[in-house]
Amino acid sequence: MKEELIEILFQYRGAFASDDEPLGAIKGHEVEIILNVESTYPPLLRRPAYPASPRAREALESHINDLMKLGVLRKVGHNEELEVTTPVIITWHNDKSSMVGDFRALHTYTIPVSQGLF
Repeated sequence: MKEELIEILFQYRGAFASDDEPLGAIKGHEVEIILNVESTYPPLLRRPAYPASPRAREALESHINDLMKLGVLRKVGHNEELEVTTPVIITWHNDKSSMVGDFRALHTYTIPVSQGLF
């Protein structure tokens, strides 16, 4: 059983994150997700940034740049209106930083029935 699992994991190793592909990927398979939202999100979901120390701000810039290189984030123009924004903080563990989003406001928002979204 264990050997079979290892064989399957090895066979599909491209689907898992690695140093070369930090997000994992399945080559040759792209999925486009289009959400049809009829009403705008409530203002509660547009949250301002939290204040940060210079050390935290530097770590935050590094995390954001890494996510932009991976294509997870993109720059937003100063005049581009966003439906949802989430403040982030930097946490430290053993002198290593992690970026953490504060999704408490988003968790209070009720998602419509999924059939209407796609």
